Amino acid sequence: MKLYESWKESYENLDNAGYETFWREYLPKEMENYKYILSHKDETVGGKLVDIADKFNMETVTFAGFIDGINDSLKESIDLDELTEDSNISLNVDFEKLYYNMLDAKADWLYNLDEWDGVLSTEKRKQIKKEYDKTKTVVKEQLPGRNEPCPCGSGKKYKKCCGAK
Repeated sequence: MKLYESWKESYENLDNAGYETFWREYLPKEMENYKYILSHKDETVGGKLVDIADKFNMETVTFAGFIDGINDSLKESIDLDELTEDSNISLNVDFEKLYYNMLDAKADWLYNLDEWDGVLSTEKRKQIKKEYDKTKTVVKEQLPGRNEPCPCGSGKKYKKCCGAK
């Protein structure tokens, strides 16, 4: 069985208590990985998956899950379905994209890490946050007043046409 499939199976069939325990154990490991990557921003982590997993003190299946989480933030994504312990991988991170994706995942324990200070300036992080917020802003279209002409073009008042429905 491939590593990524094993990763998905490790949490998909758990009951609620097991599911919560699984993530409670995984998330601190994930945070430590990101702390390392951010504090070594000029280093591209690469090599055999088994060696990198060992470097990060993770089992290979768990590290495949980490790769799943960071994959959208890499300059060159990794084919998760083909991952094996002997796969050569490179975690060449696009840090702006990573910060944006952490905002999108609502992972405040990750996008508030102190290690970001050495990677992106406060102004740049605010700019990325502002861009992210724009994608989540909902503009509600204002309906016409009751006695205004109906926007459907019927010539009737809105209250007697589409507003009556």
